[in-house]
Amino acid sequence: MIEFESLPELTDPVVICAFEGWNDAGEAASGAIAHLIDVWEATPLAEVDAEDFYDYQAARPMIEVDSHGVRSLTWPTTRIYVATPPLAPRDVILVHGTEPNMRWRRFTDELVGLTVELGADFVVTLGALLSDSPHTRPVPVSASTGDSGTARSLAIEPSQYEGPTGIVGVIAHHCVQRGITSVSLWAAVPHYVAQAPSPKASLALVHRIEDLLDIVVPLGDLIEQAHAWEVGVDELAAEDEDVADYVRHLEQARDTADLPEASGEAIAREFERYLRRRGPDSGG
Repeated sequence: MIEFESLPELTDPVVICAFEGWNDAGEAASGAIAHLIDVWEATPLAEVDAEDFYDYQAARPMIEVDSHGVRSLTWPTTRIYVATPPLAPRDVILVHGTEPNMRWRRFTDELVGLTVELGADFVVTLGALLSDSPHTRPVPVSASTGDSGTARSLAIEPSQYEGPTGIVGVIAHHCVQRGITSVSLWAAVPHYVAQAPSPKASLALVHRIEDLLDIVVPLGDLIEQAHAWEVGVDELAAEDEDVADYVRHLEQARDTADLPEASGEAIAREFERYLRRRGPDSGG
């Protein structure tokens, strides 16, 4: 069960959730949610009872030692936070966890039930997958929904995916079944640099969240981390001519596929993001 002391009064809350594991190539999704928790100084609200949903031989607890030599033990679980972003018209519920190993139906029922209790009617799930996109180009982020009405109102694609799914897919489906607006955002992580972290993919997810929710997210060090990641991959690719040729092939394919209309849409989104960052009192 989900453990909490009391439920706060929230203003038109939206839920954003990400899970480490199968849905999280390069830890891009969990990296994005961790960034939101940090920059919005989110307050812990609740925690899932780990004993009910995790197999500790599959998702093992972690021992850490701090700078003072003090050892601590962290168990895999799912934690729920609440944030009030500056100047935003709504509160945000942030769900960050490890994909559970068992009892997914009960896990989903409890998590979505808490969402309803908190008054949220909009859930955004984050994921990341491996793809053949080149690391030198903007990370593609797809937005989809299982509800045709939501697809029309938000001008996004109705989901056409068929096949195995992770916990974010189960949560998104459950939300639609309960009449809760649900949108899934998936970043495409280059498969030849799939090791974590992937800050460029996390940054792309953060930008897509800004566009979807019309809010500003402080970027902190994420831009510098994304740039350093790209430079590091450039250096690795330069050391292997086969990899360098492969990257050039991916770049050509990507540039050919990016039609002028798509580029125009990207420019428009970037300009809207720039205006949000300036704010209403910036003058000009």
